[in-house]
Amino acid sequence: MAEAQPAGAASSTTIIIPARYGSTRFPGKPLALLRGRGGVERPLVEWTWRAARRAFADLPVLVATDDRRIVAEVERFGGVAMLTPEECRNGTERCAVAAERLGKAADLVINLQGDALLTPPAILHALYARIAMEPQVVVTTPAIRAEGPTLAHLLEEQRSGRVGGTTVVSNAKGEALYFSKHLLPFGAERAGSAVYLHLGVYAYRREALRRYFAAAPSAAELAEGLEQLRFLDQGVPVTVVDCAPPDQLTAELNNPEDAAPIEAELARLELD
Repeated sequence: MAEAQPAGAASSTTIIIPARYGSTRFPGKPLALLRGRGGVERPLVEWTWRAARRAFADLPVLVATDDRRIVAEVERFGGVAMLTPEECRNGTERCAVAAERLGKAADLVINLQGDALLTPPAILHALYARIAMEPQVVVTTPAIRAEGPTLAHLLEEQRSGRVGGTTVVSNAKGEALYFSKHLLPFGAERAGSAVYLHLGVYAYRREALRRYFAAAPSAAELAEGLEQLRFLDQGVPVTVVDCAPPDQLTAELNNPEDAAPIEAELARLELD
């Protein structure tokens, strides 16, 4: 059953799920089968589409992809898909292309990335409500305060030299100063500073997507491998929405070995 969506969800808003077939770490990932409650199997792209429908029952959902096999699968389960250029370098560029084709139906875009099937509806509601209610806000993205086991895990990843979660630091207005795969701020564990874990979903105004698409990737974006840094390089403010830590796993499917804990969470949440 879909959760109640924010009042006033506009017809000029579209949820876009960017889904790329040619993942380096997991080729064909959007079509990978995952089991939910009762052992029901669905491809990743369908699980993510269902997550979007649970959060926003009345908003259109579009899968933007680079591969006809994904288009065919989306149409098989009753969704709508759009073929976008293989040359799109990331999900934000793919959203920008799709939004331009949709026109005024995508004046506001919610980007639910194709591997973010466990994003809680409340987090999507929070980032959408912020951009919809404040005309001066052009990009929103959520972050949660990392405490307890989450912070311990980030610190352990840093100590062992593994690439871990993305963290963000913001200014007094709640706008992002920087995102990094390193733990931010430096020395947080010694100084007792709050650490915020970034969750990779976004809401944008179409004008911000146009500006993003017209710009070249920034040096920081290429170094960190974080697409959102191009907005900061262009002087486009990214509003960070401080969300309560969810009481569920929010892991993305990045590698084949991520499937087991995600399937366990789908079953625990009784999703099918």
